[in-house]
Formats: sequence, C-alpha cells, structure tokens
Amino acid sequence: MEGKEKEKLLEDLNDREKGLKSFLANVEYREVDVHLEEEKGEGVKSARIEEVEEDNESFISSLGDKSEEFRYSLGDVEHLDREINTLFEKLGADIIDFSVPEGYREVERYFVNEPYALVSIIYNNESDEYLYRVVEPRLTDEEKFFLAEISERLRNILLFTEIKSEDKEGEKDKEKILREKIEEVVLRHHIEIEPDSLRKIGYYIVRDFVNFGKIDAPMCDRFTEDVSCDGYNIPIYVYHWKYGSTETNIVFNDKELDSFVMTLAQKGGKHLSLSDPMADITMDDGSRGQLTIGSEITTRGSTFTIRRFSEVLITPADLIRWGTFTAEEMAYLWLCVWNGKSILFIGGTASGKTTSLNAISLFIPETAKIVTIEDTRELKLPHNNWIPTVTRTAFMGSDRGVVEMYDLLKASLRQRPEYLIVGEVRGKEAITLFQAMSTGHTSFSTLHADSVDATIHRLEYPPLSVPRSMMQALDVISVQAQVFIGNKRERRNFEITENLGIDPITKNIKTMKIFEWNPADDSFSGLGASISSKVLKDTAKFNAWSKEKLKEELGVRTKLLELMAERGVTPGEFISAIRTFQVNQEKVKKLYGI
Repeated sequence: MEGKEKEKLLEDLNDREKGLKSFLANVEYREVDVHLEEEKGEGVKSARIEEVEEDNESFISSLGDKSEEFRYSLGDVEHLDREINTLFEKLGADIIDFSVPEGYREVERYFVNEPYALVSIIYNNESDEYLYRVVEPRLTDEEKFFLAEISERLRNILLFTEIKSEDKEGEKDKEKILREKIEEVVLRHHIEIEPDSLRKIGYYIVRDFVNFGKIDAPMCDRFTEDVSCDGYNIPIYVYHWKYGSTETNIVFNDKELDSFVMTLAQKGGKHLSLSDPMADITMDDGSRGQLTIGSEITTRGSTFTIRRFSEVLITPADLIRWGTFTAEEMAYLWLCVWNGKSILFIGGTASGKTTSLNAISLFIPETAKIVTIEDTRELKLPHNNWIPTVTRTAFMGSDRGVVEMYDLLKASLRQRPEYLIVGEVRGKEAITLFQAMSTGHTSFSTLHADSVDATIHRLEYPPLSVPRSMMQALDVISVQAQVFIGNKRERRNFEITENLGIDPITKNIKTMKIFEWNPADDSFSGLGASISSKVLKDTAKFNAWSKEKLKEELGVRTKLLELMAERGVTPGEFISAIRTFQVNQEKVKKLYGI
C-alpha cells in the first residue's frame, strides 16, 4: 500500500471513528450486548491497517465514494463487515464493552442506519439457533424527558401541518422536513439540549413519526426478506437471507402493537376495526403487508407480516458465489435467454424462485421490450424498455376496480413484448401464458411445485388447466429448494430439465435432465456442453454454430461468470460486462483475462 493511500485510509477511518465514538458511548443493547469474538484474542486490540493490506483494493473502495449499486450489492457484504470490524477493533475494549449471554457468540454485525442503528447476529451452539439483535442509542433520563416533550409539541404542530414531499426524494424529504420541525420546536421553546442528545432524539422521532418505529432497523436491513409479529409480548421475527427465520429482541406490548398495526393500515390506505379486522396493504416502497387487529381472529393479539420489496439487485454471479448454481448452469441459462427459450422456475416457499428468475433476466438484451406481471412487486430490472405491472384489489370493499393477473396478461400480449415475465402462475392466467409461449413470446415464470412431475400434474389440472399440447411450448424447468448444508440453511438448484415434448406413443410429456445437484457432496453434475441437449442443439442451429463453436461459446460464458463470481463484481459491473459481451466479446474477454 502506497504512503498516500495509507494516509487517506487512516484519515477516513478517523472521520468514521468520531461518529462511532458518539454512537458507541450511548449504545443500549436490548437484553444482550454485542461482543468482540473471543477467537480474535488480544490481536483485536492492536489491529493495524497493515494487517488488511492483502485486501486493500476492495477495502479502500468500500471506504471511498460508493455508487448506489455497490452499496446495495450483496456482493459487498464482506467489504462492509471488514470495514465495521476494523473500526470497532480500532476503538478498543476501553470504549466498547460488549458481552453476550453464556452459550452465545457473535457471528456478524453491521449498520442498517449508520451511525444510529446496528444489527448483531448471535448464535447458540447448543440450541443451534441464530438471534437477530438490534442496537440503538441509549437515552438518559433527561433525554427521555426531552424526547417525550418534543414529540408532544411536534404532534400538536403536525395536526395543522401536512408534511408533503414535492420532489422525488420521498421519505428522505419527509425526514429532512421533520428534522427542521424538531429544530424549530427546540428554538421556539428555548429547550437547552446538547447537540449529540438532539441528534439521538431526532433519530427516535424520525423513526417513530416517519419510518417504521420499533421495526425500523429490520425494515432498513437489506438482508431481511420478511418482518412478522405473532401477537402481544411475542418477539418479532425476521427472515434473513443468510440465517433464515430468526427471532429478534424487539417486542410490542398490547397497546403498542394495536397502535402500530393501525398506523400500518393507514399508511397502506386501509381501515381496520373490530367489524373488519383484516387488511392487505401495499406500502410506498412496494412492500406488501397482511394485518389483523385484536384477539378475535388471531387469539394471541394483533399481528402483521410484511414482505419487503428489496432494493438489492442479485446477479447470476451472486448465485454462483453462494453455490445455488454453477457457472456452467448459468452459462446454459444465459444461452437459453439469449435464444428466446421459455423457462419455468419451480420450488417451495422461500426456495429462491423469484430471485433466480430476476437474476437470469439480467441476460435479456438491453433494448428488448419486456413486460412483467406480478401480484407483489418483487422484480427489479435495469432495462429502460420495461413495463412493470401489478395487480390491483377492489375499491372500498366492492368488486369494482379489480385488476387480476389474467387481465394484465391479456393486455400485455397487445403490447408485443419480446420477453414476458410472470411473477407466479396460480390460476386461469396459466393458459394465457402458455398461449403466449406457443405464439413465440419468450416467457419466464415461477410455480409452486417440488418436482418436474408435480409441475406437469399441477399445470394440467384445475385451477390452471393447461392442455398437454400447450405444455410443449415450455423449454426448460429449473427446480429449486432450501436445504441444510451442515447446520446452515442454503438454497440449491436441484436440477435443470428440458421439455422434449409429447411422446407420440404414450402421450406423456418427455423430459431430460441437463444438470443435477448431488446432496451427498454438495456438487453438481450434468451433460454440460453435450449436443444431446435439445436447447443447445436449437441454439447451435439458430446461430449456425458447429459442435466445436457451441462448446467454445458455452465455455467462454462459463469462464466469464466464474471470474465475475470470484471477484464479487457489483450489479453495475455485471450488467455492463453482459451488455458489452453481447456486442464485443473480445473486449470483455481481454478485460477479464479469458
């Protein structure tokens, strides 16, 4: 590391340290505290910048100006962990007094709202369970008094003042306006308070007035997929992409929970009452929620489940790095997408179907016209020529205004899409989707089923009722599932199977496995570039490739994906490489040393 680089890194660390000291000196850990892992020993206290020189390139970039794509890439989690841990170690044990209950150890920590809210994941070896702990600033008795006083005065002001957002900043603009109102209250009423205390109080007011209150930290955590509450005085649970369903240290009492659920309903434009105790809501960010109020239909009290709309863009390189797919499997799917083959991802709940569907959609050519149809907004594409559509429920309890997937699918066919993506098929829209496939529209979708045979059976019978003759239009089925590798929950692609059409004698759908996962050693096997693959035969014929050329094209794509996975490329870098590859292979091959 050059002297100037080291000097700049130290300067950045010192700036971050100042903010962290203020935060760490006032940290309150509900129920348990974070701690420095015992395995790190005394070396933690004397950590030096030189010890991370081997990773200096990625480490420095994580401290410098990051693009939004990099900040929200799951691929940068290692960089963020390294940055935060180095800062904590640099502050030393005299500032940080962390401890955890006996039998637990901390496995990961990261900020979700820097420098105010921190998440720590701890693990119990005996019970084999992870716990999700939220750390927020501790308030003194005096600060609690000021928080209550300022909050009350703000409520009186906001009764007659509507916080409007006039630009595209949305919630950020609301937060800015609210902080201005806080300063206005402090000045008007001559409240004498330290700047650090005011910042902490401001955090809690913004958290409760504009954001999500007690669950704001998990709602800000880009690694949580669901946030749910089962009743009064019961810990909130989150579904973490890495640790699965995890208990938190957040609890609502009866009054808090009833009030919070009513607030969520209002944010979603719905009304809850004892006569109408259930509601489905859609939030401003696209997240969907299911709410109940009271104890009559949910006997342990009010409940909510929020399925978050993630801003994280997961790429095929991420799925390869996590072991969900191999690079060769992804290269095969790349050729499928590139050559207009229709693909169906199947699996159980939380098996990663939609994640994989979104990931392979990044292979779609940049200028191709895409229409997506969803019940819950989950898909996120970088393409400009993209029409995202979502279903709509009725207005005010009537049947008027309902827009179903079937309606959207029929409308989409009049828009001449080159790629049609349906979030999930589960009803009469299935026939229309397969009609679209039959008429040359490349289509991707997902379906709840645990095997290829179960998929064919489900498609053929009500309520989907797809004729067997139409099923021939589907080219590829990818089967996904959650599995345990050791004691860790992982997602794996069980198999990729091609649809060979109807057997003229038995009239059954013929299929052929192309890739298969081996659970014994967590490995994958398959035909690879074998020309016996119908899809690869069609690809070679369509592009006038010889067998050798087909093998070369599949091999180049496989190598490129392997290198991008190893390097942990950002979504922006991945998309740029794929788009450039489609017009100038040699440039990308030279860039990645292929």
